[in-house]
Amino acid sequence: MKISIITANYNNEATLKACFDSVSNQTYANIEHIIIDGASNDGSMDIIKAYAKLPFVKYFSAKDDGIYDALNKGIKRASGEVIGFLHADDMFASNHTVQNIVAQFQLKQCDGVYGDLHYFKDSSPFNIIRNWVSGPFNKSLLKHGWMPPHPTLYIKSKLYQENGLYKCNYKIAADYDFILCLFRQKDLTFSYVPEVFVKMRMGGTSNRNLKNIIRKSLEDYRILKNNNFKYPLITLTLKNLTKIKQFVT
Repeated sequence: MKISIITANYNNEATLKACFDSVSNQTYANIEHIIIDGASNDGSMDIIKAYAKLPFVKYFSAKDDGIYDALNKGIKRASGEVIGFLHADDMFASNHTVQNIVAQFQLKQCDGVYGDLHYFKDSSPFNIIRNWVSGPFNKSLLKHGWMPPHPTLYIKSKLYQENGLYKCNYKIAADYDFILCLFRQKDLTFSYVPEVFVKMRMGGTSNRNLKNIIRKSLEDYRILKNNNFKYPLITLTLKNLTKIKQFVT
């Protein structure tokens, strides 16, 4: 099973190497790593070109229309049976993460696999401040605002062919829209692995500042309405409240 890992980057020179190292150190060999760069003007391209000497790496650099446009470009270039994402300031939690994801696909014969996520601050991946434990999925959870952490979600590439790509009119929450589209389908199955897949730095697009937090909530509300949730405001409120218990004190 070939796994395509897509990394979107724009001016992340400081964190790229740690991201790339966490991919190249994976014990699973059949990986394709696709880097989509948004015409960075820092030192990113020097790092990317050095990393691209590895046979499983390919990259593309051009201006884009935001993170989801970049992810869509990566999906179009992916040749793996399964596709997942590792953002430029994130890293895999273990060298065995991809191996464990593949093992779960093979064991469960499912359409998607997801796990847990750690947020950390400063430069230490061990300085955990938020622990996002996904838990097993059932469809009733969706009305309570449940979703798996997008960076931990790996799905069959055919699902993009069947359902389309990310909607770029959503600048922060297009992954939530796509996840709702998939997880509401009766014929698809998703398997949870109780393991931290990804370590993410605090300060990403969705939680970088108050303006982005408000924008994300507004996009979430539009998504819930467009997906015909009966009580979108209640679902949005529950979605935000569940984050409180994830913070580590």
